[in-house]
Amino acid sequence: MPTTPTPDLTRVACCQFGPRIGELGANRAAGLAAAQAAAERGAAIVVLPELSASGYVFRDSAEATALAEPADGPTAAGWATLARRHSITIAGGICELGADGLLYNTALVVDAEGVRAAYRKAHLWDAEKLVFTPGDAPPPVVDTAGTSLAVMICYDLEFPEWVRLPALAGARLLCAPANWPALPRPVRERPMEVVRAQAAAAINRMFVAVCDRAGAERGVEWVGGSVIIDPDGWPLAGPEPGDHEITVAADCDLASAADKRISERNDVLTDRRPSLYGGVTSA
Repeated sequence: MPTTPTPDLTRVACCQFGPRIGELGANRAAGLAAAQAAAERGAAIVVLPELSASGYVFRDSAEATALAEPADGPTAAGWATLARRHSITIAGGICELGADGLLYNTALVVDAEGVRAAYRKAHLWDAEKLVFTPGDAPPPVVDTAGTSLAVMICYDLEFPEWVRLPALAGARLLCAPANWPALPRPVRERPMEVVRAQAAAAINRMFVAVCDRAGAERGVEWVGGSVIIDPDGWPLAGPEPGDHEITVAADCDLASAADKRISERNDVLTDRRPSLYGGVTSA
């Protein structure tokens, strides 16, 4: 009898830790330590939180500017060194000072070659609008770690049109650094942020890895909802909500995300009818 081929699995890890506002050196060191520990446990792709080097709850734009760095700055350099040492890919967030003098909430994709992509968050959440300029480029898709990897940030996940773009561009894994503020929810219900990420994975038939953060900061608490989701929308690892540092990891058959079929006659991409959807993008 013919045998079923063994899937080529890739370990993906989300390292949920607690950056402290303004402590650049300590935050970079914590991110590197978590990523190294994940790599030593077999991770090939490591996701770190949003704004992992600077912290999140800025008093004002002046404080954010003091904590900002270029996309190819010290945080990226440290990640690239670690990526070369362990042959891994790292996706995580920084407070970027652009060459234009503006501040951006940015996610980097870094591997042994260095910075492969710098994505600027397009959909800014709440007080982020007082500090950052929104990005205007679509989520990049990078060939790295033997797969096609895309990146976006936190609130971006709540816009289905935005998530669809990397799916159409061939992404098999979407990495999303996040800082999900904790909001009230009914007892025993899963955080809605996690539910939306599961929906994004399922409707696009791709893996989604969200890395949230821990550690209350200036009165803001977090979901702590780091999760790795398969193309059917089911969590492979996480979430384990709460204010604690944890790494969640899963072995993912990323090649399976190339198959967009959900039944004998249905495919989530080829069944689309874009000519009917004009109202979605009209002003």
